[in-house]
Amino acid sequence: MVRLSTVWGPVSRWGEYRRRQRAALDRSNHLPQRPDRPPAPDPTPGEGMDDTAGRFGLAQPLNRHSPFYLGFFGATGAMLAVGLWRTLGVLAPTLSILLVAFFLALALDPVVERLVAGGIRRSAAVSLVFFLLLVALGILGWLVVPTAVAQGTALAQQVPQYATDLLETRWVRDLDRSYDVVDRLQAELTTKLQDQRFLEGVLGGLLGAGRAVVSGTFQTVTVLVLTLYLLASLPRVKQATYALVPASRRPRVVSLSEEIMRRVGSYAGGQVAIATLNAFLSWVMMRVVGVPYAAALSVLVGLLGLIPMVGATLGAAIVTLVAFFDEPRSALVVVIYYVVYQQLENYVVAPRVMQRTVSVPGVVTVVAVLAGGALLGVLGALLAIPVAAGMLLLYEEVVVPRQRNA
Repeated sequence: MVRLSTVWGPVSRWGEYRRRQRAALDRSNHLPQRPDRPPAPDPTPGEGMDDTAGRFGLAQPLNRHSPFYLGFFGATGAMLAVGLWRTLGVLAPTLSILLVAFFLALALDPVVERLVAGGIRRSAAVSLVFFLLLVALGILGWLVVPTAVAQGTALAQQVPQYATDLLETRWVRDLDRSYDVVDRLQAELTTKLQDQRFLEGVLGGLLGAGRAVVSGTFQTVTVLVLTLYLLASLPRVKQATYALVPASRRPRVVSLSEEIMRRVGSYAGGQVAIATLNAFLSWVMMRVVGVPYAAALSVLVGLLGLIPMVGATLGAAIVTLVAFFDEPRSALVVVIYYVVYQQLENYVVAPRVMQRTVSVPGVVTVVAVLAGGALLGVLGALLAIPVAAGMLLLYEEVVVPRQRNA
């Protein structure tokens, strides 16, 4: 026969364990008592409570160790994180526009500050600088748009002649006699033109291209408007941002932020100056050598020159390709010119223009450009070097001294 003490002993120990667990749970669910206040007396029914509290008792806090509690608030946090991520994805174009406008404002702010130091009011200085920016953009549009329209019209007029010349070549005629290629192409084209899905796809592509042009124009206008507002209110924006920093750390944060913005603005201005010089000298070279479409190609070289590392080389390759199709001997002259010019730019022009801007090691430059291009495309590549310069400044002035004094 089993003794009663043999059974009762584990049961009593289990009951004692459960009582200790409930007591610990009750203590964890109540707020700690403040030391400056005496403990509140236990309420009794009828004293300080309404009828509802007396009938149904006091409301108890939620059990923070309950699986339902943990699961509910964990799922809520996960949904909020996913919603925030999707919101950032939807707002990515808007944030990109704001980022471009901010960097343009930083690039133009040094010019505005010089005019203000000369005695001109900031509003007048901002108006003058923005007017000059619009004039520069207008000149670029005047050089590019008529040339592109004229070349596109000429190409459209030459397409039938190109097709006729292609069909008259010997190898196409031999191929047509052997495999009846021309008739098959005509039958396939007729079938495609009668296919509703194909026509809808072509029309959709044309409408998509039209929407892209309209969207690009709208984004350009938006960037210009935001740049004007940021440039006019940049001192107030900076002061409002600095006011969020604790007063004990504000001088340090202000000095570092001003230096980072100075480097970013100087880099942007220097890069624009170098790209403009490259475009002008390229236009002069193409006019002398006789390369066609000199105006449009020089603008393209200037725009590509804004891209670090590969932009100038890519522009030189495009000009060389156009010159080769026009006259192979001209392409040789173009290659020699760009080899000599890029050596002068890398070792003479760029160091003098960038001597007061950024100082980023070569390895950091390559990694920053690759990472920026992977994240934001051409925009990321443009912003990679000034961002890397700002991070290097924080590393040198904040991280290293703190580790040295730790």
